[in-house]
Amino acid sequence: MLLALLALTSCGRNSPFTGFLPSGEPDRLAIAEVESAEAEDSGEVLRLALGRRRASAVLIQQQGTRRMWRAPGGVVVATDGARVVGTAGLPQMVMATRFDGPDPLTDPRALLTRSAETRRLVDISGASRDPATMRFGISFDCRLRAAETEDGYILVEERCRVPGFSPVVNRFWAEKESGTVGYAEQWIGPGIGPLALDFQPDE
Repeated sequence: MLLALLALTSCGRNSPFTGFLPSGEPDRLAIAEVESAEAEDSGEVLRLALGRRRASAVLIQQQGTRRMWRAPGGVVVATDGARVVGTAGLPQMVMATRFDGPDPLTDPRALLTRSAETRRLVDISGASRDPATMRFGISFDCRLRAAETEDGYILVEERCRVPGFSPVVNRFWAEKESGTVGYAEQWIGPGIGPLALDFQPDE
C-alpha cells in the first residue's frame, strides 16, 4: 500500500502550491483545496477536511471494500469501508493498517446493543519519509460503542489505547436503516488533528 500511495503522490508534484509545511515539504492539502474544483466533475468524490483545509478526492481504484482516493496536489487516502487505512501527501502518513480479527465497524447497528473490542497495528511516517520519523507496528487497542442521535443517525465512538500516544478517539456517523457510514472523523497520525471524511454526495 505504501508504494502505491507514494507513486500516486508523485503524480501531483508538478502542481503549483500555496505554501510549505514547517518541515519544508509542500503543503499538499493546500494545493488540493485550491484545485479541488476540478475533481468535483470527475466521478465519485470523497470530501476531506483537516483543520480549516477542505479538498475533494476522486475515487481512482476499488477492490471490494477497499478504495483509493486522490485529491489534486498529491494527497491520497486509502479506505477500507469507512475506515482510513493509508494516507500520503499529508503532514503525517499512515503507511499500513493490519487488523487482528474482523472490524466491528462493518456493522454499526450491532453496536447499538453491545460494545465491541478490536485491535490493529499501524505503521506511520513523517511527510519527509525520513526513517527517523517512521514507526512500525503501533498497537491500537480499541472499544467501540454506538448510540442513536436525535436526528436519527447512529454515532459510533471508538476509543483506543495507543502506547506512547495520547488516547485516540474516532467517530463515525451511520444511517440507521442501512448502517452505511456517511461521515467520519479519524486519527491519521500524531501532532495533527483528525481527518474528516464526507462520503455522502450533495443532494
